[in-house]
Amino acid sequence: MTLSAALTKRCSPLPAQADHLTALVIDDEPLAHQIITTYAKDLDFLQITGHCHRATEAYPLLSRQPVDLIFLDINMPDLKGLDFLRTLERRPKVIITSAFEEYALESFELQVSDYLLKPFRFTRFLRAVNKVQKELGKTGAAAGAMTGNRPADHLFIKVDRQHRRVEFSDILYLESYGNFVKVWVGADFLLTTRTLSSLAAELPANDFLKIHKSFVVQKAKVDYLEGNQLMMPNGAALPVGKLQREAVKAWIKGPA
Repeated sequence: MTLSAALTKRCSPLPAQADHLTALVIDDEPLAHQIITTYAKDLDFLQITGHCHRATEAYPLLSRQPVDLIFLDINMPDLKGLDFLRTLERRPKVIITSAFEEYALESFELQVSDYLLKPFRFTRFLRAVNKVQKELGKTGAAAGAMTGNRPADHLFIKVDRQHRRVEFSDILYLESYGNFVKVWVGADFLLTTRTLSSLAAELPANDFLKIHKSFVVQKAKVDYLEGNQLMMPNGAALPVGKLQREAVKAWIKGPA
């Protein structure tokens, strides 16, 4: 069964894993479920344990299996998202996911953790989830990433069936490669099924720099700049994109 087909079924829970931030998606748009599910797969600490297409479907699920977090749409049939939120006696953390910004003030008055305006990027999604983690006092693999929530010196990369630990200090650069990312360490690379943006979001922002739509480099590993190319220790000459040239020039120039 495809993900789209699975998401059209009625709301049903999945078994929760220990030490994970558990979440329920309530949205009447299948595409919204797909996007959140895809983003969540890039975060080892976040587990989507249920999908509902109507707010009314969530009541029995929450009674059987409470969650830490709800990704909640606003405009849905039968019961609007904010009206549903008002009926909950024991509220999980809530991140609103809506295409309409006019509900933001009302949402924050209901003490939601964050408000994601559709369409939202992975980095914005990550900031919202990390905010919930901090509110709940939980820790996770992506905290301390480019959002800077905790110190970290490594990350785990899924390669085939293994999760390989990679020290930040060993990474030369990331290279987008179709539906994969090459993580270059020395003359070799690890190939992982991640997006460049999601993987880059787990790196320390002060140490890594996006130089092109397809490349993120570790600043300390760059040998020199020649023309519009950065030369790396493994002999690679990486192009600097037009949109990234000013940022690269500012980094090369250093503080004023």
